[in-house]
Amino acid sequence: MSEPTDDPIRGAVRQLRRLPGIGEKTATRLVYWMLRAPDGTVPAIAEALSRLSSEVRTCGTCGNLTAQDPCGLCADGRRDPSMICVVEHPQDVLAFERSGEFRGRYHVLHGAISPLDGVGPADLNLRTLLDRLRDGTVTEVIVATDPDIEGDATALYLARLLGDVGVKVTRLAHGISVGTEIEYADAVSLSRALQNRQLMR
Repeated sequence: MSEPTDDPIRGAVRQLRRLPGIGEKTATRLVYWMLRAPDGTVPAIAEALSRLSSEVRTCGTCGNLTAQDPCGLCADGRRDPSMICVVEHPQDVLAFERSGEFRGRYHVLHGAISPLDGVGPADLNLRTLLDRLRDGTVTEVIVATDPDIEGDATALYLARLLGDVGVKVTRLAHGISVGTEIEYADAVSLSRALQNRQLMR
């Protein structure tokens, strides 16, 4: 006898499998864990996930994901406004904040140049970056894209793009292995990479 098409267990497994890195076995294990969880656990998880789509937005200044605009980092007057660290993804911001090394501001591109994937400069959050450099407050842009082909291509493009803006453009250096994504780098490696950043132009 086949399972009903509206079976809630199979439906939950199907939805969890849509998450990156979650396969059939892991999704099934999570569903049965939720079925055994104390009362209120599943509704609390569902509410938290629902709030992601209803309350989280993009910061109009830096492009980070936030529940307020501007985000807490942009609104923090204690941060150095003369330095902007450009990263590919919002989770990269969290990685740098864990390192405790950087006290400037951030700019999130939401991707990297990748012709094979159809991603070009026009698909990145670059216009607002240029807007932030117009008043002369920023003196250094730290390019913290991933040390891979796409990240290097994006870094070179940024160096050319900012060539006539009048800011120093540096690139993360020693401390991060080639092919490592920023969000998975440990705090010590990120700290060293910031300290040893290299001038790009």
